Order: sequence, then C-alpha cells, then structure tokens
Amino acid sequence: YTNHKPFQRLKENNIDLQSYKITTVLVDPPRAGLDADTCKMISQFAKIVYISCNPETLARDVTKLKETHDVVRVAAFDQFPYTHHLEGGVFLVRRADAPVVVASEESTEQTAKKARVD
Repeated sequence: YTNHKPFQRLKENNIDLQSYKITTVLVDPPRAGLDADTCKMISQFAKIVYISCNPETLARDVTKLKETHDVVRVAAFDQFPYTHHLEGGVFLVRRADAPVVVASEESTEQTAKKARVD
C-alpha cells in the first residue's frame, strides 16, 4: 500500500518503507469512523489498535473488521472526567484464515483525494 503515494521526506532521507515489516496499524478516526476503503486497507495488517470517541462507529467498524480479525482486548478510557465522553480502545489480531482483499487502485486514489479535501 505504501507504493501508491511517494512521500518526499522518506525519499529525501533514503527510507524505504518496503524494507520494514510493518504489521501493526493504529487508527484514531473522527467521530464518523472509518470509510469502507480504509477498513479494507487496514484489514490487511496483522494487528489493529483502534481508538474511538464514538461507540456507535467503533461498533460498526469493529463488526466489519471481525470478518478478518479477532477482538483480543477492549478498554475504556475516561479521558474527560465529569463529562459523558468516553474513549474506547480495541485490539484486533488477524485470523490465519482471513481472506486477502486489496482495494482497487481507483478506490485508493478516491480515498487519497478525500483525505486531502478533509
């Protein structure tokens, strides 16, 4: 996935992301949660750490991610005492039998454009 967009600072410092075995991704999306392409992309990682301020979108996204991953740990964080706000954290590990699904180049570009607009 790292080949879709050249990162100038990595290039200038001769850092090749392909040489790293990145197996874990951390996501902390906005209240709206993750879009479908991002869910699909992160489902390729062996481990996912998902932090959320919205229990509804957290539940929605984790339900989708459970197609490829198992929930190993769940935690709640009272970041803002005396308010109704609560942060949720979920640690997911990819199942050995999970299918490999790669986002299309077109949908990847659409996600990248959306991220630039947001």
